[in-house]
Amino acid sequence: MQSLTSKVLTTVAAVAALGMIAVSAQAEDAYMVPKGTPSYIAHAVESPDRTPEQKARDADRKPAEILTMSGIKPGNKVIEFASFGQYYTTMLSDILGPNGSVDMFDLPYTEKRAGEASRAFVAKHANAHYHLVNYNDVTLPQGADEVFMVLYYHDLSLNDIDTAKLDKKIFDALKPGGVFLVVDHNARPGSGREDTKKLHRIDPEVIKKEVTAAGFTLAEESHILAHPEDPHTQMIFTPGVRGKTDRTVFKFVKPAN
Repeated sequence: MQSLTSKVLTTVAAVAALGMIAVSAQAEDAYMVPKGTPSYIAHAVESPDRTPEQKARDADRKPAEILTMSGIKPGNKVIEFASFGQYYTTMLSDILGPNGSVDMFDLPYTEKRAGEASRAFVAKHANAHYHLVNYNDVTLPQGADEVFMVLYYHDLSLNDIDTAKLDKKIFDALKPGGVFLVVDHNARPGSGREDTKKLHRIDPEVIKKEVTAAGFTLAEESHILAHPEDPHTQMIFTPGVRGKTDRTVFKFVKPAN
């Protein structure tokens, strides 16, 4: 018969093993800013101004890589669509500093869940400005260096936004050489917007076709957020799928001439 001491030691060993597994899992999910990342981007990603909830999403969103790809620099003028939650806004504000600015544009329906928090963010960050407006009627600040639209291009059609007109407004708002960065959830290849309403996904070819039609050049198409195991058939908010969708990152540039 197993002695009490032996049972205790066995239990302690089991608990320790579970603890090691948990630590190992946390380490596997931990996000590390890549070496060579510009210091102002690394500082923004690691900033204590960011919430634990925001940082918990970093492993799946790779913000340092995305921000580096955008070419953002301190002092730049940035426009951000769908800023609610301030995941990217917090880092953008930190990077841009006192000589830069980020103009946040959200659709009116987001007021109920995010308006108060967005205004509170602006109150604490002098270089941030918040606009609640229908994108069909929006007037964008001119001379922008970058425009960010992360995981929201697919939502434009769901909210009856004329994407051709909005893409042209974005083009006109950017300086020559300015960047329009788009990230979105991939739908089945060739499906267009067929699954957008049901799954909140979009065929990346639609984004590419529409944005380049506005005059942009595709400078880079990255699969850094790719998930080849994603069958593209499930709603993006499905438990186990959320945060693990197959995504494409586009860097569009307004020609310098």
